[in-house]
Amino acid sequence: MITDPILLAYLEESLSSEVMSKIENELRQDASLRNRLSDLIAQRESGVHSIGDIWRRNRLSCPSREELGSYLLGAMMDDAASYVKFHLDQIGCRYCQANLEDLKAANESSGPNTNSRQRRERFFQSSVGRVRKFPER
Repeated sequence: MITDPILLAYLEESLSSEVMSKIENELRQDASLRNRLSDLIAQRESGVHSIGDIWRRNRLSCPSREELGSYLLGAMMDDAASYVKFHLDQIGCRYCQANLEDLKAANESSGPNTNSRQRRERFFQSSVGRVRKFPER
């Protein structure tokens, strides 16, 4: 049974890819489901919002990027890490999964000391030609 909150989450693309695919298949086969989805779209566009709609739209249950970074580094308290794991694995939040993958890719590409080397190089390049040579004594 596909409920209205699930259809709203489908519209916001906040479901796992497996659930999204199942709903798309159901929508192709069921005209009444398509009509319900159209009604929900019209209701949402008319400004009628529930607390659940606001909660989902603003992703209030999603961990922040900093929290995901702490999770990735294993620097979270156990309860918080359990929630993030549940959010990623059980809820299947695609936004947070993509954010975590981005953090992993950034971490792998930077390697040790790459950021500090790049920062020093930028400082050096920005100061070339601005530093006067001191006269010899």
